[in-house]
Amino acid sequence: MRRKRRHRRKKRIWGVAVCLLGILCSIPAWQVSADPQKEPESQSDITDTALQNVRSEGCVPLPVWNPLQEKAEQITMQAAETQLADSGQVEHSSVDASVVPYPTSWNIQETCDVIRTTYEDYTGDAFFTLPNGGMVKNKTDHSNAELLAESELPPAFRIAVNDQPQVLIMHTHTTETYEPEVREHYDPQFSYRTTDCSKNVVAVGDAITAELQAAGIGVIHSDAVHDYPSYNGAYDRSAETVRGILAEYPSIKVVLDIHRDAICSDTTLSQPIVTIDGKEAAQIMIISGCDDGTMNMPNYLMNFRFACRLQSQMEQQYPNFTRPILFDYRHYNQDLTTGSLLIEVGSHGNTVEQVVYSGHLIGKSLACLLYTSPSPRD
Repeated sequence: MRRKRRHRRKKRIWGVAVCLLGILCSIPAWQVSADPQKEPESQSDITDTALQNVRSEGCVPLPVWNPLQEKAEQITMQAAETQLADSGQVEHSSVDASVVPYPTSWNIQETCDVIRTTYEDYTGDAFFTLPNGGMVKNKTDHSNAELLAESELPPAFRIAVNDQPQVLIMHTHTTETYEPEVREHYDPQFSYRTTDCSKNVVAVGDAITAELQAAGIGVIHSDAVHDYPSYNGAYDRSAETVRGILAEYPSIKVVLDIHRDAICSDTTLSQPIVTIDGKEAAQIMIISGCDDGTMNMPNYLMNFRFACRLQSQMEQQYPNFTRPILFDYRHYNQDLTTGSLLIEVGSHGNTVEQVVYSGHLIGKSLACLLYTSPSPRD
């Protein structure tokens, strides 16, 4: 059963949440005026307000692909934590965490090790470095030289600075979760799945959403559960969710499917981390799919261009935050927009705290990338 949460008008209108099997967590969407009688703000007013709301260190915009560069160059990009705390962006109601609960006790085995590591150096013919930072792992028949040239071309979309949503955050494998804390060993009986939205990848989506909202970028965060009770068919169900939201909000240009990786062996879990501003973050990996001729993804290189821009933006702001973009023959519903990507945030050896921090970093970089190149209001 799928249902849709309607708008609630307070200071914001909340976005659409499509739910399967009655499992629902309420996620805020985008910010608009609470007063229906208020005159619409001009394009200039909206842009100026959003630029003022995004204050941060270290946002060095990449070359932009749209006309408002002179305004974008004024931006500094970091939302203060007090702004986020006061904004009411990250909020849950009626979360049914009991369906697949997060453990409260553990059967830790000393033979099962959590390996803390930072992935840095990649060598081999499959890898190449992007001009503005970051790397790509090419597992296709495209040559590295061809993809390098493609990476320097502009993405196919331009966001608008207005009261319409531009970004959709969603989760095909919504129940994917993490370790509770940093520890040397783990519980091999733990499935690393939960419907507790404070412990699974929805919490990462919340963090990304909060940063985009703080930057004034319209965003919808769908918490629809697609991988429970059946894991098989999750991508078919998430495609249905995304199509429904895009049909209702055709203003959306970017769709990010937020996952967590599973880097492990029989008796080890990897915990890929990097220290950023004195705090541990989980390393992340973008996956950009390539059509092998059977996937009906004619615009897959448009997604790849966007992936390269985002990768370089994150690496410029947060060195070693990313693992190389995986460019491979994958579908992952990336035919639905020209700004569709899958992002693996950490692995199941990472902690909830580490990945939520990574979500904030992703959100800051994405806001910087998108907001330094807004397009005029339609």
